[in-house]
Formats: sequence, C-alpha cells, structure tokens
Amino acid sequence: MDYIILFIIGVIATTIGTLAGGGGLINLPAMLVLGIPVHSAIAANKVSNTFSSFSSYYHLFREKKITFRESFWIVPVSLVGGVSGGFIASKISSENMYMVAICLLVFAFIASFLGKGNFSGDEGLKVSGKSVAGLYGIGLYDGLFGPGQGTLMFYLLGHLNIAYIRAVGYVRLATFSSCFGAALTYISTDNVIWPVTIALMLGSLTGAQIGVRMADKLKPSHVKPILRVMTVALIVQIFLERVI
Repeated sequence: MDYIILFIIGVIATTIGTLAGGGGLINLPAMLVLGIPVHSAIAANKVSNTFSSFSSYYHLFREKKITFRESFWIVPVSLVGGVSGGFIASKISSENMYMVAICLLVFAFIASFLGKGNFSGDEGLKVSGKSVAGLYGIGLYDGLFGPGQGTLMFYLLGHLNIAYIRAVGYVRLATFSSCFGAALTYISTDNVIWPVTIALMLGSLTGAQIGVRMADKLKPSHVKPILRVMTVALIVQIFLERVI
C-alpha cells in the first residue's frame, strides 16, 4: 500500500513541480510522514527528479518547443552555481540559510507584481549578462538551500519574457543538472532505499508527462497567479521548519 501511496505522491508533486516548481512541498513531507528516514527521502526525491525532469525536457525537445543549442549552456551554469552554493553552505549557519531563502522568495513574490514579463514572449533563452547571472544565482541558491529553486527560475524567465512552455523546458533541464550530481552522491553513500525510490520515480515520470502536457495548454496569464500561490506556500513551509 505504501508503494501505491508513493506513486500517487510522485504523480501529484511532479505535476505541480513541472507547472510552477515547488514539488518538494508535497513529496518530502509526505515521505517523512510515511516514516522514511530523511536522508533516504531526499535521496528518493533527487533520483526521481533526475529522471522525471529529463523526461519533461526531452518531450519538449522532441516536440521542437526548444532546441539543444539554445538550452545546453544552462547545465554548466547551474552546476557551477550549485557547487558554489554547496561550498558556501558549509561556511554559514542553518539559521542564516533559512533567512536567505525567505528573503529571496519574498523578493520574488513582490517582484512578480512589479515586473512586466508575462511568459508571452516568442524567443528562446539567450546568453546574456542578465540570464547567466540569474541562472548562476539560482544555481547557487539551490546548492546553498534548495526549496523554491524551480519557482525562482520561473520568475527569472518570466522577467526575461520567455514563453511559458519554453520556460518549463529550461527549468526542467536546470533541475536535471542540479539533481543529477546530488543523486549520484546519495547513491554512492548507500542512502537510497530502492523500492521506495522506484515507486516515487514511476509516479514522478507519470506526473512529468501530465505536467508538461498541461503546461502546453495553460494560458500565460494564469502562470503568475499559480507561481504566487506556490511562493507563499514555500515561504510558509520554510518559516515553519525554522520555528518548529
């Protein structure tokens, strides 16, 4: 029964995560409630996200919504940012990390009302000072703390006036690149409970395909309200983790 529940959790979390980020709001707490050790829960999340995020990206690539040429550079920028964040994380306290996360998410929430980007642009993501700095900064945040990485990246791409369906592909590729290294680390340290991970991964793969098809039909005007809801939920979750 627990494996069926994990499958369903994977479907729901990854569908939402594909559309607006924040899938970890659902699957990590749910796995902890099921009694899965925290490191094994994170490991299952990273391994399943590696496969599901790449499947979303590949679907959009195959449908010619995005091209490899315009998106491949996301991987090294995100990886360097993630490594930098991991290094910085070892030097600062967990309380400061919580404050950084809350401040960034509050800033993104406020900026969403001020920014003009509405995901209706028709150009691909171009290498520029703003895009590289933004992606590196979000990669750094992902390595530093993590929750909300996908949501923050959606905000950045909205600000750059990228079409929503392209933004989904870019976010999923960045998620793949950041999760791939983490997944290898958890596998090498024997933290993976494979039956749990496979059940979650199968659900995540299903959710990724549902989410990417829903994204193709979602109106750009609906994206920012969804992102704002996810941002508030992330802020509340991080705040509660800090005070409990």
